Amino acid sequence: MIAFTAAEIADITSGRLDADPGVTPLSVVTDSREATPGSLYVAKPGENADGHNFLPSAFEAGAVLALVERPVSRPDGTRYPAVVVPDAVLAMGALAAEAVRRIRAVRAAAGLELTVIGITGSAGKTTTKDLLAGILGAQGPTVAPQGSYNGEIGVPLTVFRADTETRYLVIEMGATGIGHIEYLARMVEPDVGIVLAVGTAHAGEFGGVENIAVAKGEMVEALAETGTAIINLDDARVAAMRDRTVASVVGFSAEGRGDAAVQALNLDTNAGGGPEFDLVLPDGGPARHVSSRLIGGHHTGNLLAAAAAAWSVGIPGDAIAVSLSSQAAASRWRMELTERPDGVTVINDAYNANPESMRAALRTLADLGRGRRTWAVLGAMLELGEDSIREHTAVGTQVVRLNISRLVVVGREARSLYVSAVQEGSWGDECVFVETADEAFELLNAELLPGDLVLFKSSNSVGLRHLGDRIALPPQTPQSAEERSTLL
Repeated sequence: MIAFTAAEIADITSGRLDADPGVTPLSVVTDSREATPGSLYVAKPGENADGHNFLPSAFEAGAVLALVERPVSRPDGTRYPAVVVPDAVLAMGALAAEAVRRIRAVRAAAGLELTVIGITGSAGKTTTKDLLAGILGAQGPTVAPQGSYNGEIGVPLTVFRADTETRYLVIEMGATGIGHIEYLARMVEPDVGIVLAVGTAHAGEFGGVENIAVAKGEMVEALAETGTAIINLDDARVAAMRDRTVASVVGFSAEGRGDAAVQALNLDTNAGGGPEFDLVLPDGGPARHVSSRLIGGHHTGNLLAAAAAAWSVGIPGDAIAVSLSSQAAASRWRMELTERPDGVTVINDAYNANPESMRAALRTLADLGRGRRTWAVLGAMLELGEDSIREHTAVGTQVVRLNISRLVVVGREARSLYVSAVQEGSWGDECVFVETADEAFELLNAELLPGDLVLFKSSNSVGLRHLGDRIALPPQTPQSAEERSTLL
């Protein structure tokens, strides 16, 4: 982390200093449980809890300074040392922006570079981030988000992990409205901006897909003439962003578009269910073979985006191909595969869900499940607005047409998915609706058989990823009444 004194923090954030001006935090946390000796604790207000209430815990754990929106006093009446600001989250952003500026300045003075790469898109951000971090990490010190830190809090927390030794800073940028990516891009000033796709995730919050396109395009609009925009030419809305940037454009395509500088030729699926193809880069060299360990053909675009970004910052093509072929999923609950000892295979892809990622996951389930009994355990796709019933209905229809053996729909918000599957011709125990994850667990625990392949998919807050974790454990054998009686 770049070191800031309390006085500097107050100056950068336009805050009021209520602490020793020379105090210098060593880290930044927004969760009091993560505070360590020397931490700056950001007391942000939240939907369910107010961070100001946890100052005592943070300072007991070693915090030396807080960023607060109001002063907080100890039991003895003295105040906790703090910088008081109107908005703690915006103050974090201002501090992060200054951290990036200082890292660039220090490295430039030493004849070195800091390359910042921003990634956005309705799907695939975290996987692409992980792939790119894997490539770049072999070339120099690289900082990338933990998990899916991609918002107004997660991006600053990622920046605070960087220092003057950092060569590459990879930033994942999410948005739930127009202007969000513009704000994040101003904060970190990316040299390379990647736009993966414009889908229907958060369509309800945005007010429609076209507004999502406006928001995602803020990434390429933020780039300078010296920058590089990496765009998906297979997505018409993303391809149209070529006209929204002054930066150089590198397009990628998994569908053989002739104007794409980065392409996947001879695309196939390997034995593990991952994309396999010949990678074409704009370096004039021969195509390099890539055989990915990621599960699902829909990852081809993520692989190409990572390759294009890595090439644009000077990574040799051979190193890119080797890295892409060696990397498995690095973040949890994203096509995460577990082979149980009894022969049941679990694919947990329930970190998030939208119509595009749901369709891709189901196609992968059908492809991998040839000759096996397949299960789709599905929950709601949230934040779809007025399109929710229509999109859930389409997924239910797809499940039946892909000949998925068993469908378990969990939760009332996804019931239209169940109804559409029944109407499409899924009868009897082929299609089951349950209200809760616990009911689904009991059903699966009783009926899964060796050789079965089961997929879990839902939006994050639905929580099916936790159900997937429970099922991925060795099976729990139901006890008979006689067996239970012996334990009494």
